[in-house]
Amino acid sequence: MTARIYKPAKTAMQSGTAKTKDWVLDYEPEEPRVVEPLMGWTSSGDMKQQLRLCFESKEEAIAYCERHGIAYQVFEVTPPTRRGMAYADNFAFGRREGWTH
Repeated sequence: MTARIYKPAKTAMQSGTAKTKDWVLDYEPEEPRVVEPLMGWTSSGDMKQQLRLCFESKEEAIAYCERHGIAYQVFEVTPPTRRGMAYADNFAFGRREGWTH
């Protein structure tokens, strides 16, 4: 039973950063999911897949895993690269993209 410790990325649907400040502990699936032939639902007998723990810091999540003897992997956060742009750049002479109007 291996656990993943990571900081979730922000959703693509909104520009806000809600639910991205906590560290999350998820378990790796121990058995594959199976499609039920009658209804077509996907199911699994692994109950640890339903468990998700949130921690305020990475150190708290690591301490929890070590205290309970759980093997873990930590996935570090890579901050997004932002490119600064001004409104005047839309009308610049040396513009890279072609004019769309």
